[in-house]
Amino acid sequence: MQSLSQLGPSEIFLVARREKPSTRAQLWFTGRLSFRQETNGIRLKNRVEFSPRPVPPNLIAAEKEEAKAVLTLFFKKQGLSNSLSSRLINKSDLFIDHLVSRLHSVHKARYLVGRELTTLEIRDSLIPYLEQLHEEHGDLLAELVVSFPDPPAEPRLVASSPVSVLPPRGDTDSAADTRKLRAVSRVSELDTEGALRPQTLYLLDLGLNLEQIKTITRKFAAFPYYSLDGKIKPVVEFLLDLGIPKSDIPTILCKRPQICGISLTDNLKPTMAFLETLGIDKNQWAKIISRFPAILTYSRQKLTSTVEFLSQTGLTEEQIGRILTRCPNIMSYSVEDKLRPTMEYFRSLNVDVAVLLHRCPQTFGLSIESNLKPVTEFFLEKGFGLDEIGIMISRYGALYTFSLKENVMPKWDYFQTMDYPKSELVKFPQFFGYSLQERIKPRYELVQRSGVRLLLNQVLSLSGIEFEKVVKKKMMKLVSNNVIAEQSSGGLL
Repeated sequence: MQSLSQLGPSEIFLVARREKPSTRAQLWFTGRLSFRQETNGIRLKNRVEFSPRPVPPNLIAAEKEEAKAVLTLFFKKQGLSNSLSSRLINKSDLFIDHLVSRLHSVHKARYLVGRELTTLEIRDSLIPYLEQLHEEHGDLLAELVVSFPDPPAEPRLVASSPVSVLPPRGDTDSAADTRKLRAVSRVSELDTEGALRPQTLYLLDLGLNLEQIKTITRKFAAFPYYSLDGKIKPVVEFLLDLGIPKSDIPTILCKRPQICGISLTDNLKPTMAFLETLGIDKNQWAKIISRFPAILTYSRQKLTSTVEFLSQTGLTEEQIGRILTRCPNIMSYSVEDKLRPTMEYFRSLNVDVAVLLHRCPQTFGLSIESNLKPVTEFFLEKGFGLDEIGIMISRYGALYTFSLKENVMPKWDYFQTMDYPKSELVKFPQFFGYSLQERIKPRYELVQRSGVRLLLNQVLSLSGIEFEKVVKKKMMKLVSNNVIAEQSSGGLL
């Protein structure tokens, strides 16, 4: 006799094929499942041992949404597009119920004591299981999910055409819309006394309005099912204790509502402690979380892989800590899909990647094809060599973060009217970081009227007062030189 957690993926599918998921408002934990081999195949005999503690319907709804998010992420990692992944998920209700039932069985002891699973725990439980299924069923996994609990028909699906398993687009859109509408309507539900739900009232008190809460729900349908006292309130109070202003809480929840599904003791606080060992300044947590709350929702594996990559570029531990503190969203970049290809591209320009990362880590979030290459090609067309471009980006990492059409091109056109060689831009690429109308033009025109000559760096980088002092000093020197020249000329005469 085996428990459900001891069965293999294929055995569980055989169980689920005969046992339709429960549609009751409250689910109890599945107990033991016994089976015996017969001559006509495997016949399963289900013996369920009920727990005296039901799982609340709002928790089940939240877990379903979490399971959908995990499955969507898994499909995308297999190479499916966002739209295709969504369409598959919208037709996989029975499989989602199966994933939730698996959570209840594997973590039965947790539920028996009334303890909810966190977002990270759900993810860590389901992803290995999905990976097992993928190993067993390969390209048939998509159809298996959609046809669950019936086995997939192998001839119907080929690796290059997973769309064949999908129903008409209208059906999937309708199902998705129905689920979203149900979740959104929960936000403004009234009780018998005509009052909003406690969760909604609490969020309104924090400064969110109903439309913001509904927007969050449209993005993350599990949010309105989160327990107020078990999840939302403890996380919010913890954030406030860190020094985050109450006025910033709505923004944080809008950016990353999943943060409310994370256990403080099991996940959130340990993650913060781990990040502090990597060099994050613990005194800056309020700013870090306000800027990028998602950093607290990533798995330890993802955080570690990013830090290992940064270390491989030649950055010191101290430098990595500064980068994570100043630019925590670098953790959102995929190492293999984003960071490593970008590193290789900049190295092809002879750029010191460690220096660039330390000065401007956000550059590594740009698209190589859409952002980096067009800027490089622009400067090549203007006569700059690859080595010169590499020097420019090394000296001014933000250069590639500017819009080519709205920033770089207009400033280049104006530079053409200035009496400077291109080498001045190689020495001072920060030129592209100053406002054309408010800084570059006014100062250069003043220099021209004064009849003096300054380096491009002097024209733009000095403060207003220092710039005026330098111009006056140059003018006085010019006048003095002219007087001396005139006197010398008169003496000769």
